Amino acid sequence: MTAVYLRGDRGQTLPLYIWLTGILLFAAFAFFSFAQAASARNGAQSAADAAALAAAQDARDELMTGLGGAIGQDGNWLDWLDGVRRAPGAGAAAAAQQLAAENNSTLRGWQSVTRNGYPGYQADIETNYTVGRSIIPGTETRHATAHAIAVIQPRCDFDPAADPKKPVELNCDGQTVNIDPGNFDPVDLPDASVLFSVHLAE
Repeated sequence: MTAVYLRGDRGQTLPLYIWLTGILLFAAFAFFSFAQAASARNGAQSAADAAALAAAQDARDELMTGLGGAIGQDGNWLDWLDGVRRAPGAGAAAAAQQLAAENNSTLRGWQSVTRNGYPGYQADIETNYTVGRSIIPGTETRHATAHAIAVIQPRCDFDPAADPKKPVELNCDGQTVNIDPGNFDPVDLPDASVLFSVHLAE
């Protein structure tokens, strides 16, 4: 009698085991699909961040060129240091496109923006690769998208009453920079990162 009941229990357990195995396999495939999507989104965001930062850094270089040309020539050259003037960003789009391409993505949109009073650049990208095949229909043709904004933030303070025609002392986050418009050479300017920081705003 005991052996008969064991065989009967074993026969009832087999369908349950198959059913549970199917559920586990489906869950594993679903998890893999979400992991694929998350990986594509992360790749897209990394590409967008790199593109936005590249655009802002390129514009910062232009800003430094404008500042170097203004000192000693423009009576309002201090305006370049506090964000009143901004670089045109002529090469920003090309810089953003290059970094997007290096991250296997395409720049779909680009624009200059302002965040918290600071000039910045927004990059919208789409990955060149797709999410990949999964149990979710359509993922094999779906590309990930993302956007990012990077801003240029002045790092230097100076006396508001400073005369731009006389030597000016800048306090750039604890680092002192002295500029004498009457005896100035653009090569005397410190690295761009001393005067302006570039960082992601979102």
